Amino acid sequence: MPLRILMIDDNEDDLLFTRIALTRCGVDYDVRSFQKAQDALDHLSNTADHGVDLILLDINMPVMNGFDFLEAFEALAPRQRGNTVVVLLSSSRDALDRERATRFASVRGFLTKPLERTAAADLPALIPG
Repeated sequence: MPLRILMIDDNEDDLLFTRIALTRCGVDYDVRSFQKAQDALDHLSNTADHGVDLILLDINMPVMNGFDFLEAFEALAPRQRGNTVVVLLSSSRDALDRERATRFASVRGFLTKPLERTAAADLPALIPG
C-alpha cells in the first residue's frame, strides 16, 4: 500500500521537483499537492479518513505560512490529524526556523530544498507504525 504524502508549497516548480524526487526514489508514494496551505488544511479537516501519512511543508508562503499551518493543524481534532507527521521542506537555512519547528509535536524533520532522492527514500522511517 502506498504511503500518502501531501505536499504544501506555493511554488509550482518546487512541487514538480519534489514530486520527481519522490517518484524516482524507489518508494511507493501516493502524492497530492496544494499551493495554498489553507486549501490543504481544509482538505484535512473535511475529508474523513484522509489517510495522509506525511506532509511536506514549505515555510515561506503568502497568506498562511508553514508555521501558521502547523498551529492550525495541531489545533485540529485528533481524528482530523490522524497519525500524520510533518517534515518541513524549505529553502530556509535559518537556524531559528529549525529551532521553531521543534516546538511542534507533529514535526519529525526539517529538509532543505531541493529534496534529494536519498532523503525522499528515507521519509518512511519518519512515519510511525
